Amino acid sequence: MNIEDVFSSRLRMKILKILMQVGELNVSEIARRLRVNYKTTDKHLSVLEDESMVKHKVFGRIRLYMLNESSPKTKAVQSLIKAWEHANKQ
Repeated sequence: MNIEDVFSSRLRMKILKILMQVGELNVSEIARRLRVNYKTTDKHLSVLEDESMVKHKVFGRIRLYMLNESSPKTKAVQSLIKAWEHANKQ
């Protein structure tokens, strides 16, 4: 996947922002916060996970998603989001 595909999806960007703010959440909670259905959220999380931008851990039937802090792609997007939000505050 190229950079345009990641940035072209508002939901993927919102998922990354939510995980930056909160740390880790399950699919249902992410979907609730985004006001979209579970299946759509799960699909976008799968794309982000395929790109190694997020990862998950399993507790029984619950999957908790978090940013993959060791991914260069994740670090780059985090830097961009932080810089963008900082510039908007000025």
